[in-house]
Amino acid sequence: MKKVIGLLVSAFVLSAGTVFAQSEIDAYKFSQTDLSGTARYMGMGGAFGALGGDISSMETNPAGLGIYRSSEVVTTLSLSSIRAKTDWVGTKMNENRTKLNFDNIAYVGYFPSGNDEGLVSWNVGFSYNRVKNYNRTYRMGRGAGGKSISDYIAELTSLNGSTSGGLWGTDNYDPYLNHNWLSVLGYNAGLIDGDKGAFFSTMGEWKNGNLVPFKVHSADLHVTEKGAVDKYNISLATNISNVFFVGATVSVTDLNYDVRTYYDEDFGSNKASNKSDHLYLDNYSSLDGTGYGFNLGVIVRPVDFLRFGVAYNSPTWYKMTNYYNAEAGAFVYDYYSNRVNPEGNDKNMDRKAWTPDNVYTEYKLRSADKFLFSAAAIIGQTALISVDYELTNYKGMRLSDRDGYAQDDDNSLIKGDYRWAGMLKAGAEVKVTPQFAVRVGTAWQNSPVQDHMKYTSDGVISEVAVSGTRTVYSVDHSVNYYTLGLGYRFTPNFYVDLAAVYRMQKEEVYPFPHLIQKGEILVESVPSILKTNTTKVALTFGYKF
Repeated sequence: MKKVIGLLVSAFVLSAGTVFAQSEIDAYKFSQTDLSGTARYMGMGGAFGALGGDISSMETNPAGLGIYRSSEVVTTLSLSSIRAKTDWVGTKMNENRTKLNFDNIAYVGYFPSGNDEGLVSWNVGFSYNRVKNYNRTYRMGRGAGGKSISDYIAELTSLNGSTSGGLWGTDNYDPYLNHNWLSVLGYNAGLIDGDKGAFFSTMGEWKNGNLVPFKVHSADLHVTEKGAVDKYNISLATNISNVFFVGATVSVTDLNYDVRTYYDEDFGSNKASNKSDHLYLDNYSSLDGTGYGFNLGVIVRPVDFLRFGVAYNSPTWYKMTNYYNAEAGAFVYDYYSNRVNPEGNDKNMDRKAWTPDNVYTEYKLRSADKFLFSAAAIIGQTALISVDYELTNYKGMRLSDRDGYAQDDDNSLIKGDYRWAGMLKAGAEVKVTPQFAVRVGTAWQNSPVQDHMKYTSDGVISEVAVSGTRTVYSVDHSVNYYTLGLGYRFTPNFYVDLAAVYRMQKEEVYPFPHLIQKGEILVESVPSILKTNTTKVALTFGYKF
């Protein structure tokens, strides 16, 4: 075949989003945050909504800044070890990664009014905080059985009503401008063959004019993720009569996320060739986003030993730019025997194809917003207990194109596939001596994904929309945290806190989606179970003045 050469079209045309729109999976991924902040905050499981007195309050309940009775500067470093374990139809694999991070730096200024009643003080805060890390590598593999990704692409292309002529790229025609990207790439790379309404996988052997499909001998998926979500906060809080504390935060957010997926299938055919029949699909994506949001909060202290807090964290309104490209290829020995060969006398089918270079999509995302309800008890000068409950509205996520027009199809899927999710946090601190404190905490978050999206829910299978040529996606289960912390005050001004956080997350990872038409499962995708266990050690240095 001729190499696919994209026409010299402007990025404006290609970035319009009609052929490579973002999906509900993207909206969810970029709405997630993590348990992050100072070591004291993490050591108590993040349960600081009613306690305050920590710079992490800017991210949750900014009224907590009103608790301060002095100014402070603080910074945190952390070391994370991420272990990803997969189990794909009985085949188990492990990947490990270690990452050193600069988590936060902040300043809180305390400005007393000189009054004992009414407006007692003003506090202002400035902070940088890393609220999410995407760094992870995992690999999953399986043995014989299951459907091929080429079956999925073929059925999808048939349902879309594409023609072979419309999918074939030439020096004068770029099919990516008018057709589903995955279909174009699969056809030009030789993963599928056929014509309108009758496309099929090329992974087979022609006998008497009929293609006898090969069975998948093995499959392998390798995923590498990099990136983070960083927030820059400006906060203002006030203390009213030492009973009411009111605060607000305005945030600017930077998001970057790079992901590479390498998917291979081997068909292990016993042919007189130097290599087995196989296919591959590799995707590369680089995303940058900027956004803004705000937090509002109140803390009430009716008596000295009891505090209650409530806060609202707005969505982050993002503007995203996503660069992407993909490569695919297939080899089938003796595929063109007894058939018309468009490439000459070679009877083997051996192709590769690429999507156009330097293509990007611009779009907007409204992430999930949340409400926070908190309570804390102060036990003399020696101990405290705190509980937070976060309620996050994942149903409220919204996608739109770069001009602000809603992506109605994706937003409809978000409403049906996601729900409100709760996160319960609890923490305690005991001062063994006036200088030395011990902390413990836990947090648990249920999955916002509706049960019909999960493979294990009573055999129910739901089709999930993905974007462009990127077929790999994951479905979350619950997330659990267990935390420990220590704190030591060297002087009345200088202190150091240490925390250890153990995070456990379970997901289902699909190499490609199910394909369902009118209730009939045309192609079923079997997921791998992915368990990501992260051990994080954080060290915070603080100075009060």
